[in-house]
Amino acid sequence: MVGYTETLTDPSYAGQILTLTYPLIGNYGVPDPKAKDASGISKYFESDRIQARGLVVHELSEIASHWNLVMTLDEWMNNEKVPGISDIDTRSLTKKLRTSGVMMAALVVSDSEIDVEKIKKQLAEAKPYTSDEFASQVSTKEAQLYGAEKECVVVIDTGVKNAILRNVRDLGYKVVRLPWNASADQVLSHKPKGVVLSNGPGDPEKCPETIKTAKQLIEKNIPTLGICLGAQILGLAGGATTYKLKYGHRGQNKSCLNLKNNQVYVTSQNHGYCIDPDSLKKTDFDLWFTNTDDKTVEGIKHKNKKIIAVQFHPEASPGPYDCKYVFEELDNLIKGGESN
Repeated sequence: MVGYTETLTDPSYAGQILTLTYPLIGNYGVPDPKAKDASGISKYFESDRIQARGLVVHELSEIASHWNLVMTLDEWMNNEKVPGISDIDTRSLTKKLRTSGVMMAALVVSDSEIDVEKIKKQLAEAKPYTSDEFASQVSTKEAQLYGAEKECVVVIDTGVKNAILRNVRDLGYKVVRLPWNASADQVLSHKPKGVVLSNGPGDPEKCPETIKTAKQLIEKNIPTLGICLGAQILGLAGGATTYKLKYGHRGQNKSCLNLKNNQVYVTSQNHGYCIDPDSLKKTDFDLWFTNTDDKTVEGIKHKNKKIIAVQFHPEASPGPYDCKYVFEELDNLIKGGESN
């Protein structure tokens, strides 16, 4: 219903065509892409551009009304040269995806009859999404600083959402944002109080440099939080394995169970890969959160080191915000406490 601005700019959607099931999209327009907070982080966007390759909606609202809009969704996508298509039965399409799983697709619009077989042939010959390495495409190319505090938290950017940067800033730390392939020495050169391994698109096994860095962070017991792709990378670094989900977990109302206090939290999720729960048995990680729908791994916690990770999005932009406390868990580890 809401969140198309945040969703389209989320780097985790790089390389994907999105379909939204709410029937009317665009009615509140798009805010100012240039608006930034006091730290220089975008106020309304999760990155500096639209990351998705295309958008599929049932009905596009060409009229928009909101106190902070500066353009319509159609104008924004046109400005960024990202294609979209409307008048599609998106709920029927979603049923197909839930039955058959995610699949390669093309957006085709024509005044004449479309040669479907030709399009199918082109798709069959196209490079599959699973073969792409996305981290280098969406990551920052150089170190970026947000804030001027003495104590810092390093964020390893494999496709970080701006909301993660905002939440770390809210803890009172300077944020040092480093490229996805930053070495452990580069990370430690900033003398960080803690580290965040960010979300991002694609297969975690295609981030070997990040996995290597994560292994060293575990060995050195640096307080570390992994989010989404970052959770999978920490799992791999600790000896677990990952696998591709049939159609992923994507949405704003995914319930997860915290096994430590037996409480259910409503979470925001966007991931196509997951940690194999059976593989955790041969690691030093305990299961922390599970998905109440399919029992998949939603969080892990190191048995004796200050390493935690969640598969869902605690920053949850545009919501829900039930799990923002996960950032406080990182802060607690930094300050010498134990994670709850």
